[in-house]
Amino acid sequence: MMVSLRELLLETPPPWALLGLVLVLVLFYAFCSGHRVHREPPGPWPLPLLGNLLLLDLKKPYASLHELSKKYGPVFSVHLGPKKVVVLAGYKTVKQALVNFAEEFGDRDIPPILRETLEGNGVLFANGDSWKEMRRFSLSTLRDFGMGKRGSEEKIVEEAHHLIKVFEQFKGEPFNTCQPLHFSVSNVISSIVYGSRFNLDDPSFQKMVTRANESVRLLGSAEVQVYNLFPWLGQFFRRWLANRAKMLKNTENNNENVNKLVRGLQETLSTADRRGLVDAFLIRQQEETGQPGSYFHNRNLVSVITNLFAAGADTTGATLRWSLLLMAKYPHIQDRVQEELSRVIGDREPRVEDRKDLPYTDAVIHETQRLANVVPLSVAHTTSCDVTFQGFFVKKGTTVIPLLTSVLHDECEWETPHSFNPAHFLDEEGCFVKRDAFMPFSAGRRACLGESLARMELFLFFTFLLQKFRFLPPPGMAEEELDLTPAVGFTLTPSPHLLCAVSRA
Repeated sequence: MMVSLRELLLETPPPWALLGLVLVLVLFYAFCSGHRVHREPPGPWPLPLLGNLLLLDLKKPYASLHELSKKYGPVFSVHLGPKKVVVLAGYKTVKQALVNFAEEFGDRDIPPILRETLEGNGVLFANGDSWKEMRRFSLSTLRDFGMGKRGSEEKIVEEAHHLIKVFEQFKGEPFNTCQPLHFSVSNVISSIVYGSRFNLDDPSFQKMVTRANESVRLLGSAEVQVYNLFPWLGQFFRRWLANRAKMLKNTENNNENVNKLVRGLQETLSTADRRGLVDAFLIRQQEETGQPGSYFHNRNLVSVITNLFAAGADTTGATLRWSLLLMAKYPHIQDRVQEELSRVIGDREPRVEDRKDLPYTDAVIHETQRLANVVPLSVAHTTSCDVTFQGFFVKKGTTVIPLLTSVLHDECEWETPHSFNPAHFLDEEGCFVKRDAFMPFSAGRRACLGESLARMELFLFFTFLLQKFRFLPPPGMAEEELDLTPAVGFTLTPSPHLLCAVSRA
């Protein structure tokens, strides 16, 4: 028997059908309403558990994310395992987020491995009032001890002389520049933090620097990245725990060394003669003795010190290694740098004030920082509150990656973004020009607090070394054979290589 449409509509449906219809309508309304009011950043559809990990090269995640930005736009989302992350790409977007929305995007994302090692202390991987107090103290104290001023210039010049002696010992034969450069940069920080330098051949100092650099490298390894996403899986896959265990051991050993150095300074502490940042911290600690909630405790002091060494020494040392490698690979650029140094400075020592008269040399240093792209993913942020950014809703606590590689290699900002081209920082008359998209130190409230010191170190170490030596590939190797492929790590350092430092005298 045929049933009319009218009879079908008038027929009372069973209760389960009504319940299903209501549920579908509620979900549809919630989806449409949420999509309209809370338009979230686009991105690839995630797989269960894995998210979008199969789309990423874990050895070069920055490159994979940069490619995804070309498809999904400057604000997009990816799922790193079960964790949703918002990526910001391109100069305009990154600057807008970090500067114009500094408060909203200003918290730090702290991965599990660093929650274990730092426990929320220090200045690099910390949030809240403790971070504010430690950053304020560190900035003001570093400035008091001459960061970016004449005081730190003298420390760098002294260290440059010691570094030149080390290079001279190789007598033009091939050697690895890694350790000498990292030891020298670390010694500059030692002078400011502890009030004195170490001998470059001090085995305890060498081990401390090597462990810190190794931990930075391990932090960017695929195993540690996967562990940070799935820490519970470490119980089943011991291989993933090996690098974690090594990082924890490195941290433990370096903390022991730092505590020993701090105790030595504490025994000879004088409020009338502050030798470095540690003395300033200990004096402040004494002043706040008995005050409840004081952040000037030993755990914060140790974390601040290790943060300064890990962040400052590793990035500056890596950039200097890139600069010498690029000079050897592009001898015509090295020729122009050395011609300018000879013409402007001659045989006297370079000084920071010479920078304004060395536009080409300054352009080469800036272009090295841009192309080297040492911290391609920046250091991840989290949103401190719900925020609507460029029309997209990002909820509080979302991990945010300001993709610095997309800024330094932005095709809308740089004429030849993937080539070593000092002309990026020169006008038609050969004068140095600043570029807005030059952001190797990030920006906003989480910008590198040692930027002025790093800029001074790069200029003085580079000019001292280029004044004294010509850098060449090992005998039998052509310039074009020098490999610019970066090593895997949290920071991008040159792959292991040898160079010859031939005296120009």
